[in-house]
Amino acid sequence: MDVVVTGGSGQLGRVLVPSLQAAGHQVRQMSRRGAGPGGVRADLATGRDLAAAVRGAEVVVHAASDPRGNPWEVDVAGTRRLVQALDRDRLQHLVYVSIVGVDRVPWNYYRAKYAAEQVLLASGLPVSLVRITQFHHFIDEMMATARRGPVLIVPMGWSAAPVDVAEAAGFLTEVAAGPAASDVVEFGGPEDLAAADIARAWAAVREPNVRVVATPLPGKLSAAFREGGVLPGPRAARGRRTYAEHLG
Repeated sequence: MDVVVTGGSGQLGRVLVPSLQAAGHQVRQMSRRGAGPGGVRADLATGRDLAAAVRGAEVVVHAASDPRGNPWEVDVAGTRRLVQALDRDRLQHLVYVSIVGVDRVPWNYYRAKYAAEQVLLASGLPVSLVRITQFHHFIDEMMATARRGPVLIVPMGWSAAPVDVAEAAGFLTEVAAGPAASDVVEFGGPEDLAAADIARAWAAVREPNVRVVATPLPGKLSAAFREGGVLPGPRAARGRRTYAEHLG
């Protein structure tokens, strides 16, 4: 298949592109820079070069996102631009990379991702919405950010199901080759873990002199995490590589 991966230079995209190529697909790696072999340049935030970048695509894996910038412009308006640029007569499948919990967690970025899902469901295109849990490297970044000197503070009662990015890429490759689900599909890590346990495992390997302290956090956002808002449901597909194995 002729596949375009948006966000091809991101942490997921860099693993997803070779996974799709290994499955026999011809892959265009789309990003704002468009660097490297097979790279095509296009900007979802402005629409610049977008029609040319996706011309002739049979499958699109839409992994582009802007969690640290303006997700409403890139994730939502950019998804609308992508829908308008696609060749409906040729496109067979659009796979959107979303996040488990976007429909339950009251966080601006998650709300934007959920709005992008609704854009796609209303588009009339053959779509699959693949919600994935947090990648191992993202958990690492959160732990490092939360550390305050010799103390690592984590929210009491929060849980997550960290997943290996390569396993997520493999799952997306399988989904892309199949028929459109026209619905949500979930993929998560093999274990549901308390935030405090994740922090202790991280600290034991990366910062053995750090003490983990779990503290309650008020508010609706924290309540959503305590209620399992980012945990995959019972029908979710699961990876195999644990967070402990990732830490080595």
